[in-house]
Amino acid sequence: MVIKKKLTALLLAGLMSFALHTVEAAEVIDIDLDESIQRAFANNRTIKQAAANRESAFWSLSYARRQSNPTLSWSMGGSRVGGKSYRGSGYDNSWSNTATLSMPLYTGKRLEEQREAARLALNLADLNLENTLQGIRMQATSYYYDVLHTRNMIEVEESSVRTLQEHLDNVAAQFRVGTVAKSDVLYSQVRLANAQQSLVSAQNNFDNAVARLNNFIGLPTDTILQLHDQLTYSKYNFTLESCTAYALENHPDCAISDYQVRQAQANRRALKAGYRPTVNAVATKNITGKEPFRDNITESWTAGVSLSWDIFDGGLTSSQIKEADASLASTEEGAAAARESIQLAVQEAFLDLRAAEKNIGTTAIAIENAQEDYKIAQVRYAAGVDTNLAVMDAEEKLTEARTNYYYALYNYNAAKAQLDYAMGIPVSIDVTRYVTAEHEGKTADQAREEAALTDEASLVPKAEKPAPVVRMSGLDDAEPLQTELVESN
Repeated sequence: MVIKKKLTALLLAGLMSFALHTVEAAEVIDIDLDESIQRAFANNRTIKQAAANRESAFWSLSYARRQSNPTLSWSMGGSRVGGKSYRGSGYDNSWSNTATLSMPLYTGKRLEEQREAARLALNLADLNLENTLQGIRMQATSYYYDVLHTRNMIEVEESSVRTLQEHLDNVAAQFRVGTVAKSDVLYSQVRLANAQQSLVSAQNNFDNAVARLNNFIGLPTDTILQLHDQLTYSKYNFTLESCTAYALENHPDCAISDYQVRQAQANRRALKAGYRPTVNAVATKNITGKEPFRDNITESWTAGVSLSWDIFDGGLTSSQIKEADASLASTEEGAAAARESIQLAVQEAFLDLRAAEKNIGTTAIAIENAQEDYKIAQVRYAAGVDTNLAVMDAEEKLTEARTNYYYALYNYNAAKAQLDYAMGIPVSIDVTRYVTAEHEGKTADQAREEAALTDEASLVPKAEKPAPVVRMSGLDDAEPLQTELVESN
């Protein structure tokens, strides 16, 4: 019995020997939900990828714009001559330098449409970055709530262990005076052992939840987090209709799908340039010379306009346009599907929110009833008018009621985070303002500045050098296991 009490005390202390060892090796950080989200924004690699994609789209647009600029090329050639034809010519080397200046005058609007497609790609990159930020916020919130929930589960299991230990002490005392059977003691010991195992599992679930959150926000996975928040309930007053209307107006996926359609249309128009002629302005200067007579140099230049027109290209342009038509139809279907998916996501999250809200009230009452039922069962057992099985059953129902309450509270908060994401609650830019500014003819940078929710969000995202891999504390000094040791295990 003394051994069992010591084991219970160890479990109730949260496996202190393991925790103390961890504290010595890992950093301890006080953190809340807002800081978790901000750390995720600063360190998450998916966001950095989206920022790098945005910069790539910027330079793709720059390249498309420069296609209309004049280009200057220079070529040089030299050769050594000989043989019967050149015998007596007086030279045995020849060389030439040619400079060519060209500029497209008319491309059938191919370059203009390619610029438009590249411009839309930059807008898409801005919207994708905002979409990524919203997803990261939702995931960081979910991981944070997982930690809070698993911590609550530890409290539930600790309470169960304490309750069963107290009951076992009472049963053992009654057994010693001969008022209860030994089977009551044995059964109580079994139930206590099961509760202790559940506590170990709850602690493990908490440790894993902390490791997942650490990994997501860019901390070493063994960092110890001190969370001062609690899962709470605050009533959500909006209707499903208003949430859905907001989502269809503001979710980045809606704007992204619209821009994808416009981009596909621009690409199709660019391909139609294959039916039209191409006109270029061309100026060429050529300098040639022969050696060893350095004064034997000739210069010539030409300037004019060149026109080319593929009268018949074997149906290549027609095939490309038909392919673009199919691609455009697919993109339009995707845009419609995106709106339908958003409506479904909002409805699912909203219904989950309402169901969890109802369960919070129901399970809170269930806890009160289960507590009262357990007290009654204890009194009846102590009076000898009820069985030990009834007490164990009442304790199990109490633990179940507490578990259900915390699950309902967790599900409510998780559904709220999912609903915010499904609705497209902004993080850095207001999507509606961004789209309006772009339609007014403003550049991506100008639209971003106008739609920015903070001064930092108005800054143009830049690609960064990848950060090193985050490693566990003490991992650099650890020696890897030998292969034969791993195999033996």
